Amino acid sequence: MLATINSPQDVKKLSLPQLSKLAGEIREFLIKNLSATGGHLAPNLGVVELTLALHYVYNSPQDKLIWDVGHQAYVHKMLTGRTGQFDTLRQYKGLCGYPKRNESEHDVWETGHSSTSLSAAMGMAIARDLKQEKSHVVAIIGDGALTGGMAFEAMNHMGHDGRNVTVILNDNEMSIAPNVGAMHNYLSKIRTNDGYRRAKEEVEYLLKRIPAVGGTMAKIAERLKDGLKYLLVSGILFEELGFTYLGPVDGHDFKALMEAMNQAKQTRGPVLVHVITKKGKGYTPAEDDSDTFHGVGMYKIESGETLKSEGPPSYTSVFGNTITKLAADDKRIVAITAAMPGGTGLKKFAQTFPDRFFDVGIAEQHATTLAAGIATQGLKPVFAVYSTFLQRGYDQLVHDVCRQNLNVVFAIDRAGLVGADGETHQGVFDIAYMRSIPNMTIMMPKDENELQHMLYTAACYDGPVAVRYPRGNGVGVPLDNVYERLPIGKAEVLREGKGVAILAFGNMVPLAEKAADMLEAEGHKPMLVNARFAKPLDEELLLKLAKDGYHVITVEEGVVQGGFGSAVLEWYAQHGYHDAVVELMGIPDFYVEHGSVNEQRQEVGLTAEDIAQKARTLWPAGRKQA
Repeated sequence: MLATINSPQDVKKLSLPQLSKLAGEIREFLIKNLSATGGHLAPNLGVVELTLALHYVYNSPQDKLIWDVGHQAYVHKMLTGRTGQFDTLRQYKGLCGYPKRNESEHDVWETGHSSTSLSAAMGMAIARDLKQEKSHVVAIIGDGALTGGMAFEAMNHMGHDGRNVTVILNDNEMSIAPNVGAMHNYLSKIRTNDGYRRAKEEVEYLLKRIPAVGGTMAKIAERLKDGLKYLLVSGILFEELGFTYLGPVDGHDFKALMEAMNQAKQTRGPVLVHVITKKGKGYTPAEDDSDTFHGVGMYKIESGETLKSEGPPSYTSVFGNTITKLAADDKRIVAITAAMPGGTGLKKFAQTFPDRFFDVGIAEQHATTLAAGIATQGLKPVFAVYSTFLQRGYDQLVHDVCRQNLNVVFAIDRAGLVGADGETHQGVFDIAYMRSIPNMTIMMPKDENELQHMLYTAACYDGPVAVRYPRGNGVGVPLDNVYERLPIGKAEVLREGKGVAILAFGNMVPLAEKAADMLEAEGHKPMLVNARFAKPLDEELLLKLAKDGYHVITVEEGVVQGGFGSAVLEWYAQHGYHDAVVELMGIPDFYVEHGSVNEQRQEVGLTAEDIAQKARTLWPAGRKQA
């Protein structure tokens, strides 16, 4: 049956038994295909019936379906004509793992970060009404994303404005890790309170049997229903915000889903449909371990065993082990995550020091200022966060942490190109957006062993400090048992040379070493520098390079504009070295789409051969001045 579905119109022709059969085929398809490509399996298995019901009841793309977070939109992609492209999912020039506006007219909003759908939906509803169009705007948001402050800001506006918008709350009790916080506890009460639903239905039935006696009886009826709510459910949050609340609804029951959606279509003002789904439904390994199968690589279908290549430890695991060891000796250290204890490597810390570990949910702004508050009291908070998600806490970084010069460590994971997650997740902006903030110190290790020393250095440092490190495995060097405090702002000269100096930052050092090997095989001998710090710079080294006539190449896996190389250029300009030759290599001024990291590096010109070729173009002049 799946082969006959090429558009939402094909879905509308099916009976309920046929929809159930199609749901089974979709699950089989996802389980089979994602075992080969990897991807977000558990979230999509959980929304099969929900997505089918949405496309059955609503008319996409006239009606706007806005997914939050976009990783739960695989089934939506299948129903909108892209099933045949799933063998290219998250691969270079292939199908994107998130909604993509240039992929399909049915993808009306692009998102890889959570909590954006409600604001976008409100914007589209306003535009619809100003244009005097007739359509429905539907945002599908997970209960994990509902912990994000931006979602509450949008709900507050929606309830005040009273415009027709439907919010589908996909409640699977999970974001990536199990949800935390008051909202999670509140939804748990609603899920388990069948008494409220039954009593409300009985009262509504009785009220319908009472003859209407003008507006007075209507008001009495509403008060009676309101009283029932307050009697049976603690804090009717959504209704108090101005929403009509429908639910809870079984998210795997087509009839119940369609009834709720049709009721929402007929209700004036903002409506919230509370849908209960099971993450990973239909595949036992994903149901049992939805954390692992949230975003998974290749796996064996029969057992669910993930296929991991042997190799050095990941930077994330080295961070987790190191910070746990440091915390054993330094009671000031506390760890913070924004709903990603596993993804950021903090599970071991949480188990070892549960009283010093804080998961705040998807709330990076709060996490940043929380860290600032903790730091004012003499403790040493470490906020472990992906580079792309720290962007969401930028104002707090500027206003609350750096302005007060507080002792907060930002452990920035997924720094640089991230591969298959693509442009919404690339960690290439943090050097530039942090470097301009006073009091901030920024460092990046060349390998996993140096990461240990940098974390120790950060723990000893007074003031805001960021240690950034890439996704994936280290380079395979031995790990020291004793940590060394690195001098702030001092680079490491790895190879002496003449004429040309290659200043590589962080994970670009191994590539620069390969480039230096190529050049030395050709008779050239560049100086090779592990920069270590993007701020402050090693001014003594820069001065030496200028006085000795070196031509400088800076290499970073971050945006060129405002990045490490820009800092070097600025230093030379500010110190009057206007004839200094500095070539910048990094990420150009465009968003890098999904693919493997190696393919992305080739696309932006960050390979060992690219570095060697850049040096070759500088060599004749550089050699004359040396």
